[in-house]
Amino acid sequence: MDWALFEQLDALRRMQGSALDAIGLGPAELPYREIHRQPGLTLRRYLGEGDETGAPVLIVPAPIKRSYIWDLAPDVSAVRRCREHGSRVYLADWRPAPPQFGLADYAGRLILACLDAARVERAVLLAHSLGGLFAAIFAALHPERVQGLALLAAPLHFGAETPVFNAMVAQLDAGDLPESLPGSFLSAASANAAPDVFAAERLMDALLSAGDPARLRTHLLVERWALDEFALPRRLVAELATQIVREDRFVAGTLEIEGHRAAPALVTAPLLCVLDPRCRLVPPGAVMPFVEAAASADKTVLRYEGDVGVALQHLGPLVGRNAHALLWPQIVAWMARTWAH
Repeated sequence: MDWALFEQLDALRRMQGSALDAIGLGPAELPYREIHRQPGLTLRRYLGEGDETGAPVLIVPAPIKRSYIWDLAPDVSAVRRCREHGSRVYLADWRPAPPQFGLADYAGRLILACLDAARVERAVLLAHSLGGLFAAIFAALHPERVQGLALLAAPLHFGAETPVFNAMVAQLDAGDLPESLPGSFLSAASANAAPDVFAAERLMDALLSAGDPARLRTHLLVERWALDEFALPRRLVAELATQIVREDRFVAGTLEIEGHRAAPALVTAPLLCVLDPRCRLVPPGAVMPFVEAAASADKTVLRYEGDVGVALQHLGPLVGRNAHALLWPQIVAWMARTWAH
């Protein structure tokens, strides 16, 4: 594998992203300040007007691309939805990490460091995609620090229900990985594993968005965000490929993180999961076995019916206009109810 070529592609994609920023396709983020920094992570504390009487919320993004997909534009910003309802919002902004960083760091130590730096004893964890896997494992390891667990399109159970992830890891030889895997390699592996999801779906979304300027702009903002990726540490990729996707240790209840068992039966916080029945990347079968096995007494499952103007439907719960009109009012209401109890 010519890893140097993919590193050059990463640099080229960042240059393309900067060019799109120059014509107004960069994110329009809310003000924030960094309150903590360490290898692999900076912690954001979002600022804003109004009372902060709601739940402290820690957003746990997926690690492959930049975190501003959570705050892409004022009308499609999950951060703003939380702020509008009085939440104190923090975000774990992943940064390039040393090659030895793995699940123990992303699903344990670094999330714990965020809560400690924010001086938050218990928080609602709000997460999407692989960030949801990290948040769920953390909730199993540290149930005393989690007030609520909200997972959006998060892959948690792997097997016959997750053919796209299976095809992606089939291309990886865990013993022949560089210290960090370039983001462009991961994008190429995704497109190769499921061209209908990562290529054809994006083209169809562009065509369907063409007649609606607002949806077309969101589509273009997402496409620009897709260029903003960074490398993942070797150990994390190897552990995700073997322990999570191939062996499904988390939902099977056999995952161990530094000598501590992590299993759904150890998750006790109120649980909310967002499902997209049409999603091939994270179908309901990748989520519901976790929901059923979790020990949470309070479980809520919401259906997301899709959007036009999101490029990838997997991102719809974060940036879709239907999602912000119909889904997010239910999510923030659940967070308020969870915090009140």
